[in-house]
Amino acid sequence: MEKIKIGDRLIGKGEPCFIIAEAGVNHNGDFEMAKALIEKAHECGADCIKFQTFKAERVVTKEAPKAKYQLRWTNPGESQLEMLRKMELKPEFYAELIRCAKKIGIIFMSTPYNFEDIDFLESIGVPAYKIASGQIIEIPFIKKIARIGKPVFLSTGLATMQEVKEAVDAIQSENNNKIVLLQCTTNYPSSINDANLNVIGTYKKNFSFFVGYSDHTTDELAAIIAVAIGAKVIEKHFTLDKKLPGPDHSSSMTPSEFSDFVKKIRTVNKALGSACKKPTETEKENAISMRRSIVAKRTVKKGSTIVEGDITFKRPLTGLSPGYYYKLLGKKASRDIRADEILTEEMIEW
Repeated sequence: MEKIKIGDRLIGKGEPCFIIAEAGVNHNGDFEMAKALIEKAHECGADCIKFQTFKAERVVTKEAPKAKYQLRWTNPGESQLEMLRKMELKPEFYAELIRCAKKIGIIFMSTPYNFEDIDFLESIGVPAYKIASGQIIEIPFIKKIARIGKPVFLSTGLATMQEVKEAVDAIQSENNNKIVLLQCTTNYPSSINDANLNVIGTYKKNFSFFVGYSDHTTDELAAIIAVAIGAKVIEKHFTLDKKLPGPDHSSSMTPSEFSDFVKKIRTVNKALGSACKKPTETEKENAISMRRSIVAKRTVKKGSTIVEGDITFKRPLTGLSPGYYYKLLGKKASRDIRADEILTEEMIEW
């Protein structure tokens, strides 16, 4: 597949990196905060703002323990269920949030966690689906999303290569090839030592889909490297304030950080340029002064046979190029050629 269309943006060859601001649950269940995240993500230059759609009771059991990182950043005395209840994005919020995103020109997406969430998101017309790393082994869930026929971002944290292949097979079994594989390390924050960005190359070699990187490290370096080695999509957690309560704020970028992050990613895209090796327009201008012509090393009399000791190379390239060197040897001068004079075609008896 040459390109994938998400809303009015394209992912693929020759297109700029598709940047997702992962708001996730960083709205803390508050409508105004969710709206502010959308507005700020757009101001920062993100292509997409993504939330998470779930009902806490459908995600975890009452006894489900918190992950280690959740214990660190939230009240260890509350259960995971209690924590998630505070972070649900209420269904009645969505219509206005989508209107806000459309009005300012940023794509709205959300990650479903259950079958009911898929139905809800489809009813409000999201343009694509993100499957979180934790759901990569849930084949019936993956198949339901794939069956819709919209693009699927598949995050591959926690997974083995075999599990990735099984998830991809599940999507393709529903006649859906609009897949973006996201290398990911599921820890918040994750160490750059665990980024394993070479997996991007492994995915490109083993699959014919676009590849991206869902970045949970604390700065932009891993994402910049990912783009440089072929990532077409970058996802990064986004918050209004790192000090807000919640499990993900501390490992997210603030608006000022995200704005700088986007600029750097765009700069990487510009630096990568074209895969076609040819001189740039600026290089063409510089070639005359930087390249050299064939120049008379000493005076050459009219009718003399040109030998190696007669010629050398000097700037600028306004006469015969060095490519004529061997053609000149053995030819005769059609006129006297002064020492240090740039040779031209009419000086030679061809």
